[in-house]
Amino acid sequence: MEVTGFGISITSEQPEALTEWYRDTLELPVNEEIGGGAFNVGGAQLLIDGHSETTGPTKEPQRVLINMLVDDLGAEHQRLLAKGVTFIRDPERDLHGLFATFLDPDGNYLQLVEFTPGA
Repeated sequence: MEVTGFGISITSEQPEALTEWYRDTLELPVNEEIGGGAFNVGGAQLLIDGHSETTGPTKEPQRVLINMLVDDLGAEHQRLLAKGVTFIRDPERDLHGLFATFLDPDGNYLQLVEFTPGA
């Protein structure tokens, strides 16, 4: 298989509110070619949409972790805390770098990752 692009879709009962959060709180760049619910994220696409079978908060948020690699995890952590983002794992170092886990409004898990191999 030769993959020519990559995207992750997050469905929500309230896709407009979730789209606003990803745009205004995380400050992800909107992919203007696709539209308001699509974001450019490190060469991939993050898509927010509705689905007829999606209701309420996510049932198993640990099943899919959306990792966002950043250059300065400490600065991003502080910026998001100031915007009221809930972190369920404060920055911690492990074998591969720094990690911090936070929630979107639907309860999905996202992680900030500052990858520092061999650190």
